[in-house]
Amino acid sequence: MTADDGDARRADDWAARRGDAAAEQAARLARQRGAEADEARLLLADFVRQARDRGIAPVALRARAINGRTLYRTGLTGWYLRRNGSLGVDEDGEFYILSAPTSLTARLRGTTVAPSDPPLVAGVGGRDGESMPLRDLLRLRLEAGSDWIDR
Repeated sequence: MTADDGDARRADDWAARRGDAAAEQAARLARQRGAEADEARLLLADFVRQARDRGIAPVALRARAINGRTLYRTGLTGWYLRRNGSLGVDEDGEFYILSAPTSLTARLRGTTVAPSDPPLVAGVGGRDGESMPLRDLLRLRLEAGSDWIDR
């Protein structure tokens, strides 16, 4: 074995260890996100129950086009979680980011919005002051009752 062979093997070993460490980190982050989404789903289910108990009626949820001006029907009913209508929860406790691509077809027929894994902190990565723990957001929404939307 030459010195070059030993260097190549050490480099291969290092690369394999780095790859294993990266895969382990990715798996750990995925487990953490899954656990957080599970906790957030419990909060949303409790919110739906409390909203019904308080007589806060669900409304038709609409998605805002990316252009910021147009609203599209979604076929969903539930409760808006932000005053600007950007987040919602349906009657089954599913979490939605109520945004859709600008589309003439969607304007005429409505759009489909897929549920998202709910975060424990809504708005992370958004503009300053837009992030808020989901628990606090849901509490504020319940306290506001039926007087909520500010479009």
